[in-house]
Amino acid sequence: MFEPIDDGAAGHVTVTLDGVAVTADARESVAALLLRTPPHLARPPMAGGTAHAPFCQMGACFECLARVDGIRVRTCLVPVREGMVIERGGPEAQS
Repeated sequence: MFEPIDDGAAGHVTVTLDGVAVTADARESVAALLLRTPPHLARPPMAGGTAHAPFCQMGACFECLARVDGIRVRTCLVPVREGMVIERGGPEAQS
């Protein structure tokens, strides 16, 4: 779905996404990482509802909420960093 433009200038960091080590471009936001990593969602469907994915990319819509290092954040406003733990989670992770 999304492909980063890798000019080699940024470097890379390793983050943990849903328990799996993932390499990310050091310049990207957590939301960008979520959009390019299957299943391309910030939050899975809850109780028969719809899935949520980053939308506005500027912090206004809250569709990109996920847990980063145990805290719910708008992932479009958070740059990735080495060692970060990101959890899309289910309903229990969203409270």
